[in-house]
Amino acid sequence: MRTHSKALGPSLLLALILSACSPAENWRDVGFEGLTLKAQLPCKPDRTTRSVPLGGVTVDLQVVGCESGTAMVAVMTAALPAGTDIGAVMTGWQKATLANARVAQPLAAGQQQVWHRPGQIPLPSSVRVQAPGQRVNGEPVDMDAVWGALAQGEQVRLVHAVVYEPKRSHQLANTLFESINP
Repeated sequence: MRTHSKALGPSLLLALILSACSPAENWRDVGFEGLTLKAQLPCKPDRTTRSVPLGGVTVDLQVVGCESGTAMVAVMTAALPAGTDIGAVMTGWQKATLANARVAQPLAAGQQQVWHRPGQIPLPSSVRVQAPGQRVNGEPVDMDAVWGALAQGEQVRLVHAVVYEPKRSHQLANTLFESINP
């Protein structure tokens, strides 16, 4: 019996060490079909494209997203038709996202900051919002989201990334948002 218990101790210790080395997230580069736009997600993403109305304009919205632990992570993008009021569409998208997450509006001071990445069009509606809300089932959730716009030739492309989680992890959202590159 003692031989087995002596062997069990080092085996358990090795198992604990190995499990401590496995990453909580498995970050990977993700691209969008037909675009140079890239981002990093902490898990293997699901993908979809669908036509949706944004600010009175119907657009093809490309979405990549996944669940990482208790967090839901997504990056979305849509090209706008020429002549579209970019600021109005982006503001409408923001209001719809906040309403869907049941975020109290207007936002309190400190819940919204300017968000600009290299290559983005500098717009007042390019923002980062951090706010508490609720999931569809009523459970509380923290939302951390960004919206921006990129010029692509004659078109403008909107980009939105969001992290929903029970308790906000600034590191997860910061890594996602900083990884977005045109």
